[in-house]
Amino acid sequence: MTTLIWIAAVLVVIGVYLSWTAGRLDRLHARIDAARAALDAQLLRRASVAQELGTSGILDPAASIVLYEVAHEARQAAEEQREVAESGLSQALRAVFDDEGQLEAVRAAPGGEQTVAELTAAVRRVPMARRFHNDAVRAARAVRRHRVVRWFRLAGHAPFPMAFEMDDEPPVVLGDRAVGR
Repeated sequence: MTTLIWIAAVLVVIGVYLSWTAGRLDRLHARIDAARAALDAQLLRRASVAQELGTSGILDPAASIVLYEVAHEARQAAEEQREVAESGLSQALRAVFDDEGQLEAVRAAPGGEQTVAELTAAVRRVPMARRFHNDAVRAARAVRRHRVVRWFRLAGHAPFPMAFEMDDEPPVVLGDRAVGR
């Protein structure tokens, strides 16, 4: 009789552990979904501000065309091309604002300070949102690598989480040292 009680107790403990692990994995997947939604929102915000700036007529014509087209491409990119398109937008922003004169021209225009503030905020938030997303992906991958998770298929049919890798380096003039301007 005691053996049956011990076996039942061990099975209950194993069941509780498996349930706890499955719940943890589910919460990690929900965290990934929330982080991905936040990342998408920040990428869309950055592309929208860049596109608005490209159509404003403040920048020189070549910079306006480049910025508008790359921002439009980033907004319309298919999921499998999104990382490349967003990296292209980062590179275009660095190329356009390589010269501090472009930034000063935007600031001098009516509503320019607000536009620069919006662009600076958008450019700074993208790396943070990407970092949060990739940290959530890393945590879920770590749990999914455990043998118990694989053996008991605790991840269910959830796809294996993928990190979002892109070039998110901001233009130097919009970086941390441009805060006080």
